[in-house]
Amino acid sequence: MRKAFICPGKYVQGEDELLNLGYFARTFGKSALLIAHPDDVLRVKSKLDATAEKFGVTFIESGFRGECSRREVARLEEIARQNKCDCVVALGGGKAIDTAKCVAKGEALIVAPTIAATDAPTSHSAVLYTEDGAFDDYAYFKQNPSVVLVDTTVIANAPVRFLVAGMGDALSTYFEARATASSYSKVNAGLPCGARENMALPATGTKAAMALATLCYQTILSDGLKAKVACESKKVSAALENIVEANILLSGLGFESGGLAAAHAIHDGLTILEETHKFYHGEKVAFGVLCQLVLENAGLDEIEEVLEFCVSVGLPVCFEDLGIKSLSDDQLSKVAEKSCVPEESIHSMPFPVAVASVIAAMVTADRIGGAYKANRR
Repeated sequence: MRKAFICPGKYVQGEDELLNLGYFARTFGKSALLIAHPDDVLRVKSKLDATAEKFGVTFIESGFRGECSRREVARLEEIARQNKCDCVVALGGGKAIDTAKCVAKGEALIVAPTIAATDAPTSHSAVLYTEDGAFDDYAYFKQNPSVVLVDTTVIANAPVRFLVAGMGDALSTYFEARATASSYSKVNAGLPCGARENMALPATGTKAAMALATLCYQTILSDGLKAKVACESKKVSAALENIVEANILLSGLGFESGGLAAAHAIHDGLTILEETHKFYHGEKVAFGVLCQLVLENAGLDEIEEVLEFCVSVGLPVCFEDLGIKSLSDDQLSKVAEKSCVPEESIHSMPFPVAVASVIAAMVTADRIGGAYKANRR
């Protein structure tokens, strides 16, 4: 059986770590294309100026326009070419990071996330959108970022909701890896480079990936609430450091080399509901975890453990928490149908999944989550 595991070349995390960005950029050359929204540049301008001066590096600001679209990627590629940039630096959230991955194409990429809202920074994949923000396509590159550099001081000063959303995304890592391992389904680590599907060498996950996914879940449960409190105070505590590592590194390696399953597929289905558009990826994924547990008929103790964690940090556990006041049978069917399209990760569950089963799981998870919150008050 072929197995695969992938990861970034280097992961570094710590307080004020952006002051060392110039050191890593200098290993590639003297100039770096900086892909970042102007607001994110402004937030850390003093650190960027200090590290550029210390290590003799020039950061070419590109005025990232906020969307990972083919047009924006082409514009940034031209800036990099004209300025003979030696590497690409992604600074910011998911859209800036994905755009930088597309520009770098698997070469000389440094990712410096300013929030810990998703596990995208470590992966070798990106999501492309149209100019108006609609989904376009997935892109995969020959390798993961060269360096992932995480400044926990910056993350501690970002809105708390981002950190909590990252915990929601990370919460799914263990349960989806467990399901994928049970079904011997293929994982992202075996996906092809670019769009050359005939070059694919499919693979299943490794024991290392499952171990990281398990540690991710254990860390989230033990330190999640403490990290949230620290972030509310804009302080870097040991718990916050652990959760940043779980949200970005453990979850990133766990999902890419361990696999996705029902939780993310149900998230994708929920995106068709306009009410959910104001909620972050990880917030919707958290509810998807509960739906997956119901779908696989997990034990009540495990379901209650997840519910208790979600409620304690403020993650959604029912439709109402996602702004959904009511759902018609037709809407439920459409959400479930999108969750079950052939290419979705829900088919990594260790049993066949039908639309009717997903509808039942969502409705049941909503009832269980709502009742748990009511009884906890």
